[in-house]
Amino acid sequence: MIEFVFMLTHHDRTVDNPTGVYEQIRGCGLRYVGFKDIGAGVKDLQEVCARAHEDGLEVMLEVVSTTKEEELRSVAASAEIGVDWLLGGTHPEDGLRVLNEGGRAGHERPVKYCPFPGIVVGHPSILQGDIAEIAESGRLITDLDGVYGLDLLAYRHQTADAAELTRAVVRAASGPVIAAGSVASVAQIRALDQAGAWGFTIGGAIFEGQLPGGPSIAGQIREVLRAAEGPESA
Repeated sequence: MIEFVFMLTHHDRTVDNPTGVYEQIRGCGLRYVGFKDIGAGVKDLQEVCARAHEDGLEVMLEVVSTTKEEELRSVAASAEIGVDWLLGGTHPEDGLRVLNEGGRAGHERPVKYCPFPGIVVGHPSILQGDIAEIAESGRLITDLDGVYGLDLLAYRHQTADAAELTRAVVRAASGPVIAAGSVASVAQIRALDQAGAWGFTIGGAIFEGQLPGGPSIAGQIREVLRAAEGPESA
């Protein structure tokens, strides 16, 4: 079984009225929900986070800002928002410093920090480099004290086979690997599961109605959750 994280995002931005969208999907069986650090203010994200926590979900913030300064501001804001997981970002050592300087003060447990391995550029984010280089980057990042896992843009690489890339990173890393970005089919979910990914995210493809169970968002989420449980549940 592979874990599914529904992202309240489209085109690498948090959607308008994320709280309203979240209300539509309560009771769908989700365990994880997430959003980006671009497209919504802290207050809106706090509201979504609070409601998701009331429902027993874990919440993820994915950092896709393109400058170091913006990235570190988002890392610091993760404590204010109250998320359980912090995904993305390309400056893990600086991110850890921000987290260790009180970014999670008052929280019972530390955020699960999962930066991007490899070279990540642009917005929407694109992954560059060959598979061996990305896998080695993942190994080095997860060797850092305080890093929990990785946020891998497996289907955002323009030439590498996503399953082969994921498998190599999973083997090299010492923590869970979440495949993020451009997952849009059950076949891709199966490939990531077989490659050993801990989980995957989907946002835009569901908002565009590309998954089974549409056109409703809730219907697609239920079908994706079924696919994530494995072929025997389909």
